[in-house]
Amino acid sequence: MPINKNAAQIRATVLSNRRVGVYHQIALEVGDLVRHIKPGNFIAISVGGENSKMVLRRAFAISRTSDRGTVELIISPQGSGSKWLCAQPEGAYVDVVTPLGTAFGIPTEPVTALLVGGGYGSAPLFGLAEVLKSRGCRVIMALGASTAAKIYAPLEGKRAVTLLKIFTEDGTAGETGRVTDSLPDLIAEHDVRVIYSCGPMPMLEALSAIAVQADIAHQCAVEESMACGIGICMTCVMPVKTETGEIKNLRSCIDGPVMDGELVQWHLVGSQL
Repeated sequence: MPINKNAAQIRATVLSNRRVGVYHQIALEVGDLVRHIKPGNFIAISVGGENSKMVLRRAFAISRTSDRGTVELIISPQGSGSKWLCAQPEGAYVDVVTPLGTAFGIPTEPVTALLVGGGYGSAPLFGLAEVLKSRGCRVIMALGASTAAKIYAPLEGKRAVTLLKIFTEDGTAGETGRVTDSLPDLIAEHDVRVIYSCGPMPMLEALSAIAVQADIAHQCAVEESMACGIGICMTCVMPVKTETGEIKNLRSCIDGPVMDGELVQWHLVGSQL
């Protein structure tokens, strides 16, 4: 699969950069490119400035877009690249390439969809929720994290969906436990027909097993580290069963990040084929 045909390299303007809990919500102006961005696509940003030793771009999920030509990112300032981006003021310019990667598939008929996010992995689910609701779907969102501070914008999530469920492992918000613990009952109670997810690998693996058991589709945006974002370096490969039944390493940045959870060979992630 080739790189997204609509991708372009531009100089984007930082329109806003505000702290939301432990995360940063950053809005970038990308102009007409916004017309080609779909939920699930990502953006690759050159970090560190012109003389930076950080040669590789950093890939970030796009949370949502607006008709005004803006994209919203939810960033956790952990690594040197993300910390640099979170330090950029309004009016700064950043070199970006977008849209990259595959997008979530949208049901052709209105159904009940379950969106599951882990930590800042919930980022691409907010824009997806808006698209699903515009197509007449009933949208349930389940957000999970280790503690309340790592749940991104729960009030915003509540406004975006039909039903919001929150889970924290330490019990500081919502129900106590992992986000996957109560999902089988939730799926049965609300006749969920498709799961969309983004978050840590163990969560995605657990969701895939739940989806198979419930006989429903599961589209997951994998969080494998992407060093280049354009399919060259092969650091983000995922073992996936192809249509022929063969297991191949597919590139998350080109063949993903959105993948069929049932086809991903989770037990082989990180091993050589």
